[in-house]
Order: sequence, then C-alpha cells, then structure tokens
Amino acid sequence: MSSFILKIIAIVSMLIDHVGIAYFGHFSYLNLIGRFAFPIFAFQISEGFLHTKNLSKYFFRLAIFAAISQIPFSLFNNTFYTNTLSLNIFFTLLLGLLAISIYDYFVNNTKTSQNETSKDSNTPIKYISQFLGICFVIIISIIAELINTDYGYWGVLSIFSFYIFKDSKLKSIISFAFLCIIKYGYSIIAYGYNIYYILLGLFTILSIIFISLYNGKQGKKIKYLFYLFYPIHLILLYILF
Repeated sequence: MSSFILKIIAIVSMLIDHVGIAYFGHFSYLNLIGRFAFPIFAFQISEGFLHTKNLSKYFFRLAIFAAISQIPFSLFNNTFYTNTLSLNIFFTLLLGLLAISIYDYFVNNTKTSQNETSKDSNTPIKYISQFLGICFVIIISIIAELINTDYGYWGVLSIFSFYIFKDSKLKSIISFAFLCIIKYGYSIIAYGYNIYYILLGLFTILSIIFISLYNGKQGKKIKYLFYLFYPIHLILLYILF
C-alpha cells in the first residue's frame, strides 16, 4: 500500500467523521470510522521527516496551512462540536514534526561525536542526549495540550512513537496501542465508563492495519491533496449543514 493510498484512506475517513459530526452531532458511529484518519496522518509526518529533501520547507508548509485552516476549523468546531477555542490538526502535526526533529538532532549529534572520539556506542553521552531529546518531546507534548491543539499531547506522542519505532512494526503497533489505552482509558476515568470509548479506542488501534500494509512507496504524487482538502471540506460542511 503506497503513501498515496494511505492518504486517500485517511482523507475519506476524516470526511466521514466530520460529516457524522455535522449531521448527527457530537457523537455518532460514523466517528468510529473517522478514528483511522489521524494515526495515518501522524505516520505520514514521520515518513515525511525521513524522506523530505528540505525540512525547512516542510515546516513552512505545515505552518502556512495551519494558519489558513484555522478559520474554517474554528467555524466548523464552534458550530458542530464545542465552543472551546482550539487549534487545528496542522498545529499538532507541526509540533509533532518539531518533536521528532529535535530528538533526531540530539541523537545524530551524539552519534557523530561518538564516531569521532570512541568506538564504544554505549557511552553516557549517548544516553544523556537521548534523555534530553525525550524531555523536549514531552515538553512539546505538554505545550500541544496547553494550547489545545487537535489531539493535544496524544497527537504529538503518536507521531514520535511512529518515528522512534520506525524500524520495528511490532514495537510500533505495541507502542501505539499503549498510547490508545492511555487516551481512552483516561476518558473512562474522567467521564465514566461508556462502551463508546472502548469502540473509539479499538477503531483507533485498528488504523495500524492500514499503516502496517505500507510498502514504502510514494505512489501518485499529489503533494497538496490533504493540505487543500482539509480547510476546503471544513468550510463546505459549515456552509452545507
């Protein structure tokens, strides 16, 4: 399954989710299908970081569309979902990209330093740098939660999880499932038991099936498909419903 197919699945899933919110209100079973979307986008950020030829342009592109999408997102969110001020998904993806970039910077600098000074890969510097990198990831996750980005801390940690376990499908599945248990387990603790939270968590975890089928190929190259679709479909749903 190519990156292009994954993006199409995520876009269709997101559209179904948002149609469900606009038509039925806060909760509907269409939202279960919508749980496939964000994990795929989170995975794509990790892949994008690994394959981009220009990281600065990648950051800039996400930042621009975060700004462009905020008004459509706010109109949709405040009309159909909640009156709470929050930031759209591009801000979450941007912070997730920042988190893995900082972590990678610490790890790669450590590897370079070790290669120049020692053949021993298990030096204290390595572990200190990894620890500092993780600390920055946690700080960025907290910031995402404090400024109320879509998916908050969980979104940033999901992106980091896909990145750090990029070489092991099993570890990636286990870590992502663990994050889902934390997210929806908290909802049950905070708001009381509801089978709907269990279903949401299950369908979110099931998104890993599509991600596991990824073949590492780009497929059709339509770079701005998701970037443009996101704000356009939100404003159309706001107008139509």
